[in-house]
Amino acid sequence: MSQLTAPFAAILPSELQHEVDLVLPTLLLPDLTEAQQQDLKFLLAVSPFLSRVMQQQPQLISVLLNKQQLALPLVQQNPFAELAEQSEASVFKALRRCRNAILAQILAADLLAVKSTEQCLQDISAMADNLINCAYQWAYQDVATQWGHPLDQSGKPMPLLILGMGKLGGGELNFSSDIDLIFTYPHNGETSGGRRSVEHQQFFTKLGQKLISALHQVTADGFVFRVDMRLRPFGDSGPLVLSFAAMEDYYQAQGREWERYAMLKARILNPDSVHAPELNQLLKPFVYRRYIDYSALESLRRMKQLIEQENRRRNRVDNIKLGAGGIREVEFVVQTLQLIRGGRLPELQQVSIFNALEALKHQNLLEPEQYQQLKQDYLWLRKVEQLLQGLDDQQTQTLPADELNRQRLVLGLGFSNWQQLTETTEQAMGRIHQHFKLVIDQGDNPEPEVMVLGRLCWDSELASADLAEHLDWLSADEAVQLLDHLKQFKQDCQKRSVGPRGRELLEKLIPFLLHQLAKQQGSALVLQRVLGVFRQIVSRTAYLELLSENPPALQQLVMLCHKSGWLAEHLARYPLLLDELIDPAQLYQVPNSTDYSDKLRQAMLRVPTDDLELQMEVLRQFKQAQQLRIAAADITGILPLMKVSDHLTFLAEAIIAAVVELSWQQMAEKYGLPAGLQPEDAKAFAVLAYGKLGGLELGYGSDLDLVFVHQCDNLAPTQGDKAIDSRQFYIKLVQRIVHMFTTRTPSGVLYEIDTRLRPAGNAGLLAVHIDTYAEYLEKDAWTWEHQALVRSRLVYGDDRISKRFNQIRSEVLARPRDLAVLKTEVTEMRQKLRQHHGEQSTEVKHAAGGIVDLEFISQYLVLGYGQQHPDLYFYSDNIRILDAAAAAGLLPLEQTQALQQAYQQLRGVSHRQTLDPATETAQQLENAMEQVRQVWEQLFGQTL
Repeated sequence: MSQLTAPFAAILPSELQHEVDLVLPTLLLPDLTEAQQQDLKFLLAVSPFLSRVMQQQPQLISVLLNKQQLALPLVQQNPFAELAEQSEASVFKALRRCRNAILAQILAADLLAVKSTEQCLQDISAMADNLINCAYQWAYQDVATQWGHPLDQSGKPMPLLILGMGKLGGGELNFSSDIDLIFTYPHNGETSGGRRSVEHQQFFTKLGQKLISALHQVTADGFVFRVDMRLRPFGDSGPLVLSFAAMEDYYQAQGREWERYAMLKARILNPDSVHAPELNQLLKPFVYRRYIDYSALESLRRMKQLIEQENRRRNRVDNIKLGAGGIREVEFVVQTLQLIRGGRLPELQQVSIFNALEALKHQNLLEPEQYQQLKQDYLWLRKVEQLLQGLDDQQTQTLPADELNRQRLVLGLGFSNWQQLTETTEQAMGRIHQHFKLVIDQGDNPEPEVMVLGRLCWDSELASADLAEHLDWLSADEAVQLLDHLKQFKQDCQKRSVGPRGRELLEKLIPFLLHQLAKQQGSALVLQRVLGVFRQIVSRTAYLELLSENPPALQQLVMLCHKSGWLAEHLARYPLLLDELIDPAQLYQVPNSTDYSDKLRQAMLRVPTDDLELQMEVLRQFKQAQQLRIAAADITGILPLMKVSDHLTFLAEAIIAAVVELSWQQMAEKYGLPAGLQPEDAKAFAVLAYGKLGGLELGYGSDLDLVFVHQCDNLAPTQGDKAIDSRQFYIKLVQRIVHMFTTRTPSGVLYEIDTRLRPAGNAGLLAVHIDTYAEYLEKDAWTWEHQALVRSRLVYGDDRISKRFNQIRSEVLARPRDLAVLKTEVTEMRQKLRQHHGEQSTEVKHAAGGIVDLEFISQYLVLGYGQQHPDLYFYSDNIRILDAAAAAGLLPLEQTQALQQAYQQLRGVSHRQTLDPATETAQQLENAMEQVRQVWEQLFGQTL
């Protein structure tokens, strides 16, 4: 064995030399030439990953130092070929060692400059294709041994087609990237030839799970690839595999614009001659339109906006993928041009970004100089990314902050210092961003003339009284007050670490802010609210940049602060919501009832499945962003009053479903599924909503009154390694759900949860069997609990448990009751509430004749007359209960309509008082409240 000679040590920084000196004694070195010794030290200095592979597989050292061999085309091998027994452990080991060996060769070829970056990306993708197919073939055989083969129409074994997405699909995979996969199979049926027959769906689900495990599971030898399945239809909540027909139905009926971008790079990794062409033909119409599709441009803008939001939220800096001018912007430029014109120009229908760039040049959609510069800069960023990830086999696109890894990167990329490297990278990103802006430019800022008054007010040292006359839309006193607020803000900024860039942005922003105030006739109070937001962002230049570069966003901020103090405080507390103001058309476009779930699913797709903290943060950010949109549409009159609560309710329901799904996944991973349940089965679990959520009357700050029930009849332990009692599983599930809702993160709590309406209240179990729930309501519940049941409904759960709940609710509400006794109990409960909240309360909800009194009227009518008139309890909201009461002849139609109108007024004021407490008071609703008091006296024989 040879020893390294000393001369080469002089060119390494001392820190890297120390790293090399630690590794060298652990290696079994072959005889090396002096040049190979130098190459070895270079590789060891740059990449700890290469050091580990050489230690684990010393036979590779001679290969890694043989430049001629490294330059040859990559030879794909079956890692199982020499295995006598293909046990799971041996297969996993072979896959991982093969992966590490080939990646080491590719990285060495890149570092020693015997292959180009483009060749290395293609080699990694080819390696991925090979290993995925090897693992697939092993997993297929293993599953088929037990369950038989799914057969196609010709009687041959039917394949599971594996769609590679993203960079894998494009053949330009990163060194240490996740792989995004989608699984699909040709058609449904049953297997044959196994120990027992199963449906194709079940067979391919088992196959997909085994394949993912073979690639994703971390063993002593590491992993093959981190597998991400969230791009499949319906994301994490969807089935793991879908038939061709189900795929086609989904993309035709529900496919979203972002999924077109994803599917643009879809490539079948294991194509055959029969089913692959059919699948490609099925997906093509979803991706490419037959016409020139400029809608793709607007979609790109929104997608880029989401990335910029995420960068600000996660404080990403030095990110060569997602930052301005990063890798993603090149992808967006190319993919947008592909989607716009690809339907008319088939040459553009390429999964490879390099082939797509070539096609764009050929079609004169990119000038030759643009093409050359864009490709060159893109390849440079990919080279930096490749080495970043090759340092230690970590998935990262952020330039290192520590000195040691900076030295490794400088050495590996051939620079003399860090500054040269970062300058080269910044220049490349700057050029890319210019190309990007050419594609998505949204127009210039307003003309500077409108800013003259604002600059005068911001820069002048004159007293407020001397400047006040310039603010001609305000009275003299109001103008002085406004200018005093502005001067105080400027003084506050001088005491804080705003920085040169922050001051520069404020000099641009404040004049435009005053211009907007003048246009909207804004008062000193409005300015004070806006400056409250500014105070929270003055040291965070990303948000000042946002408002500076997007004048419509500042315009919307002024308008919202003008309309609502609550929104102003909300924006100040959570500045990330400013991102929502960029596109006014989107801000006021409130989703429909089903879109909330889809939008939340898209947001959660960007979150690693094992990052609970980020999951909770994204859920909160989503809620706040959607609530902002609802409030914006509310205060501007775009959303009718009766729809505000509907949308707040739809939003809460979507979040409840997402939280339950996430909590279920976490509990199932920890304890296994409850006994008797399979992954594809319903959960035998439901969430019941009471109160405002139950009555579809949620307000902006409402708590959620929830009760959790299950239908688990099996007392056996759960199916995991860390098994617990199956019913205990549901209690822990609810604890996790409540934790996800109520834990305070930087973005606050998701919702406050009140579970006191469950059987036995705080003394009862958090999750009870639905039969126990029924028995409690039948035998032990108080009248006030039956009143609460009137405003209850199931908001999460499968059909079976839903039917059972509706049956229980109907049986309880339809019980015969003594009207005299019921009146006494209802009025006594109302009196207790009045005493609790104050006899003379003027709050819209609790005042005499307020919302609570009207709710009690509805509840009394349901409980008193539900036996004779089942329509009374069919719905849980007050408006439709009153409709049913009128239809049953319990109240005159004219009186019912007056009550409904009063209720809408009261709820409207309740919403408005949340948004801006100064708008209206209960005293201004005397006619509405008098109407409620009259009906109360008529029904109960007493005055309020």
